Amino acid sequence: MQKPDGRVTRGTTGVNRLRRVDRWIAAQAAARVPGALVVDLGYGASATTSLELQGRLARANAGVEVLGLEIDPARVAGATAQLALARAAGPARYGRAIAADARVSFARGGFEVPAPRRPHVIRAMNVLRQYDEHEVAGHWATMLGRLAPGGLLVEGTSNEVGRVCAWVALDASADRRPQPRSLTIALKVDELGTDAMPAPSVVAERLPKALIHRNVPGERVHSLLGDLDRAWASDAPLADFGAVQRWQSTVRRMRRAGWPVAGGPARSRLGELTVAWSAVAPRA
Repeated sequence: MQKPDGRVTRGTTGVNRLRRVDRWIAAQAAARVPGALVVDLGYGASATTSLELQGRLARANAGVEVLGLEIDPARVAGATAQLALARAAGPARYGRAIAADARVSFARGGFEVPAPRRPHVIRAMNVLRQYDEHEVAGHWATMLGRLAPGGLLVEGTSNEVGRVCAWVALDASADRRPQPRSLTIALKVDELGTDAMPAPSVVAERLPKALIHRNVPGERVHSLLGDLDRAWASDAPLADFGAVQRWQSTVRRMRRAGWPVAGGPARSRLGELTVAWSAVAPRA
């Protein structure tokens, strides 16, 4: 086997850390293909996120298969052992996320995505955070080159407890050049206004690597976050109706302001805001 492409991540993981991106992926056509193969690239020091991913996707696609990839062989061995224990314990203890018949496996690999067949989805969360910005496009291209036709790459970052997340969705063009299509922000909105999450722009520190250093005046993503904070503040009178109602109004306000917002109320009520990549793409 060739040496995996990439560097070992910190490995930080935890229960429910990636639930927000998982439920977004579950709604995408690529994850609903019968028998879809979904790769969890860089799952970390525990099998948890891969097992949760399979459980969440299986609710809409019973035949989905998840392959967790890690560069560190010790992590692969540990995840495989964790999976065996989960199968033995069964769903009564662990729930649907790691049911005894879950189609999950673990292997060694990196950005080259060594898989038995082309995956329909690659989820690479909290992986590129440790790389330099100039390296991102190359790693995007490598992963996109492994996707099945119509496949989807989801790359981004979350905080340690999964309450602040952002990710880019990418398609491959005919020549396999990276084609980012959207940026999604996902927040636990009932914590907005607290010390931990004073305003929506708290997501700035969790932007994907391609954008995190672009949150400066003159860049599109900086304008997005500024407008988002102002819209949230303008909707303060709706606080009495609950954080979700206020957030949904904020998303509608962003759309009226001209931001190319995708998705309807079903998505915004989950604390999401998705905009076309062209609205936030870094300036040359």
